[in-house]
This record gives sequence, structure tokens and C-alpha cells, in this order.
Amino acid sequence: MPAKLRLQRFGKKGYPYYHIVVADSRAPRDGKFIERIGSYNPNTNPATIDLDTDKAVSWLQKGAQPTDTTRAILSYKGVLYKKHLAEGVKKGALTQEQADAKFETWSSTKSGKIDSKKSSLADKHKKDIEQRMQAERKVKEERAKAIEAKNTPPAETAAENTEAPAADETPAENA
Repeated sequence: MPAKLRLQRFGKKGYPYYHIVVADSRAPRDGKFIERIGSYNPNTNPATIDLDTDKAVSWLQKGAQPTDTTRAILSYKGVLYKKHLAEGVKKGALTQEQADAKFETWSSTKSGKIDSKKSSLADKHKKDIEQRMQAERKVKEERAKAIEAKNTPPAETAAENTEAPAADETPAENA
């Protein structure tokens, strides 16, 4: 029974999320599976990935083959690097402590990159909101000026209006 690490689709139309599962390669995509080892949500930026790395490494060492997308996810989370280090320990090139230290440094630099991307996206979002608010204030001020100009009569017509009642009053007094 050849095992595969693959994605199992969930979610509504146009808004998918996936479970990362170990399944028989002959089983349908959303059908029967052996074990669920994580989840993947591509709708967030950056994509949200929850993965049990130890189970994934275990299945890879047993011979399970990941699909292309799952391989990219495993690489992103460091599962393939961890498997590579485990092979080095098995061959005697490294000790387990050295392998753990290498993986820890890799994972800390990777998490730093992810955190910096999240913060830059948040800053960009705040900056975009502020720019939109400034543009909206400008449009609002222009509309207010236009309404004020429309509601206030020009200076010449205001002067004629003040003179006209005085002219009307004088003939009324003569009569």
C-alpha cells in the first residue's frame, strides 16, 4: 500500500482550506485517509500552516511520498530539512544534539522572516487606510465648500436684495 502525503479539500466554493493527510495513493482526494497531520489555509496572508512535524518526518522516513503542493508546504515548515538532518544522524555524520541545534537556528531565522513579513503587511495596511482616510477628508471638504458656495448668494445679489426692499418701502410711504 503506497502512502501519500496530500491535501484534502474543505471549505466553501471559492474559499478553500485543506487538511494535510496521509492516505493510500489509490483513495480519492477527499476520501478515506490514514492519519491527519496538519492543516493549511491559503486564504490568509501569509498562509496559515499547522503541522505536526514529527509525524510528517516519521511518515516520510517510512516512505510516504508527498504531492507537489504538500512538498512545498513541508519544505516551508522545515520538515524536509529535519528529515535530512535525521538521515545525517543515522549515517553518523552528525550527533542528535548538533542536528537539533541546526534545526533550531534554521527555525528561529525562518520564524523571524515570517514575523517581519506579517509586521510589514500590517504596516502597509495601516498606511493604506490612512491614505484612504486623507483622500476621503479632502473630498468631504471639497463637497462642503461646494455646498456652502451654492447656499450663500453672491455679493452683488445680496446688495441688490438689501436695496430693493428700501425702494419698495418709499412708494408705500408716498401713498
